[in-house]
Amino acid sequence: MRHATVLRTGLSAILLLGAWAVAGPSTASAAPTDSTEAPASAALLTAMQRDFGLTEGEAVARLADEKAATALEPKAQRAAGSAFGGSWFDAKTGKLVVAITNAGKAETVRAAGADTRLVEHSAKQLDAAKARIDALPAPSGVSSWHVDPATSSIVVNVVASEQRDNDVRSFVAKAREAGPVTVETTAEAPQTFAAGTVGGDPYYTGNVRCSIGFSVHGGFVTAGHCGGAGQSVRGWDGSAIGNFQGSSFPGNDYAWVNVANGWWTVPVVIGWGTVSDQLVRGSNEAPIGASICRSGSTTHWHCGNVLAKNETVNYSQGAVHQMTKTSVCAEGGDSGGSFISGDQAQGVTSGGWGNCSGGGETWYQPVNEILNRYGLTLHTA
Repeated sequence: MRHATVLRTGLSAILLLGAWAVAGPSTASAAPTDSTEAPASAALLTAMQRDFGLTEGEAVARLADEKAATALEPKAQRAAGSAFGGSWFDAKTGKLVVAITNAGKAETVRAAGADTRLVEHSAKQLDAAKARIDALPAPSGVSSWHVDPATSSIVVNVVASEQRDNDVRSFVAKAREAGPVTVETTAEAPQTFAAGTVGGDPYYTGNVRCSIGFSVHGGFVTAGHCGGAGQSVRGWDGSAIGNFQGSSFPGNDYAWVNVANGWWTVPVVIGWGTVSDQLVRGSNEAPIGASICRSGSTTHWHCGNVLAKNETVNYSQGAVHQMTKTSVCAEGGDSGGSFISGDQAQGVTSGGWGNCSGGGETWYQPVNEILNRYGLTLHTA
């Protein structure tokens, strides 16, 4: 009953938006918001203060810096040209850092507004090396791997208790043959965050409970491991919402569900009755190092940083590619839920390790990839 009460409170807030929120569609590559708009809802600012130890003013300033870095990233990449080695947001300086393989490009990139770091390998070289590693069969003791622009290498994450395993050592050796590799350890192997049925939470398919990601025109996006194409979806009250229209897992972890039977979509991330709902105004991709917050039906709001992009995650069900890793915690039932940076949609929760009592890491599937794959349009305010 407690879960049902919380969700009804959140839905009441959504209903107040219904009259104006059904305005015309916005594309997935929506332009940055006007400077006169609030940088985020009070709820997101409160969550950032709690999880980062910031004052309200510091949280507002960080969001402003991250918004500027997000807008600058494609411009800085063009300035670096073939010398581009990746980029990330530095929270200490409040600036975007661009890795370059040619010192002669530094002045041009700095003129665009970014700091620079000289590295050995270009992003193109690192992406090619990662693709070769993606083709290798990975043992369960290898949790994930991604391109890390700061070290100009592919970081291979190994479960600490498995690092001496012969299969793990063999994989790492073959990975080193594919390109520059840095090995790091992680406490646990990743797992998806679906959960068995718990009464009163947002949606169910079969005996699995998951969380809604973001509204799109005609439905919502969520995680692929939550249900297969054609499966029916029920809402928090047990009534029919629609069906999975497309789903992919493993390989990818995304899906979308159509909305019918009296349900409709609005451009918000629900606050679960404990915080105010967050408006969604676009889906500009935040850089590595940026702050990011997650909403899910089990653990509600939590914040952290973007740790890596284009990471391959080795679940027990199979590898999933092009994921983004974060320092945000999550638990069972949060799968499919919303990752948001400021007012910009980022992705849907896939899985991770740890929990929101002891901490951990969580991956999401980027929302723009899902929109492009299924030809969907994000519902924005």
